[in-house]
Amino acid sequence: MGSHATLTAATPDRMGRLGRELAALLRPGDLVLLSGELGAGKTTLTRGLGEGLQVRGAVTSPTFVIARVHPSLVGGPALVHVDAYRLGGDLDEMEDLDLDVSLPESVVVVEWGEGKVERLSEDRLEVRIERAVGAEAPGSAADGAADGAADEGLDPREVRLTGIGPRWEGVDLSVLA
Repeated sequence: MGSHATLTAATPDRMGRLGRELAALLRPGDLVLLSGELGAGKTTLTRGLGEGLQVRGAVTSPTFVIARVHPSLVGGPALVHVDAYRLGGDLDEMEDLDLDVSLPESVVVVEWGEGKVERLSEDRLEVRIERAVGAEAPGSAADGAADGAADEGLDPREVRLTGIGPRWEGVDLSVLA
């Protein structure tokens, strides 16, 4: 029933690298559903995906444009980055974005898409990012502040990847860990 992997991204750099590594597993038509609280690292992961897919343009949160298309610089799939946060949960609104038009030849990454985009495709990769349980409180390693890593390194994320549908059968997501 699909494939699973759970890993820890201790720093934003690691989250970006995870995106670059995940890009190697993706192909045109893939739908990636990102979930996690504000600031969890969804855009950082997507930025890494964009780097891995070698697309044009800076990947930033598309909150105010809802969807942003990053064409490939190397003849690969475009990255369509969608923020469904402001969509009311109505599939009609999602369809207004014409996502299904770009789905077959693009990699579509949707932030805040839970309960909104599952019906766009029977195949999807769900990526849930959460603060790692038992992580040290920010600032508890103040003695490490001199190297500038104190703020970044202390908020590790647990990333759970779940491949759903025939597309992900037999895909070994554990290579990302």
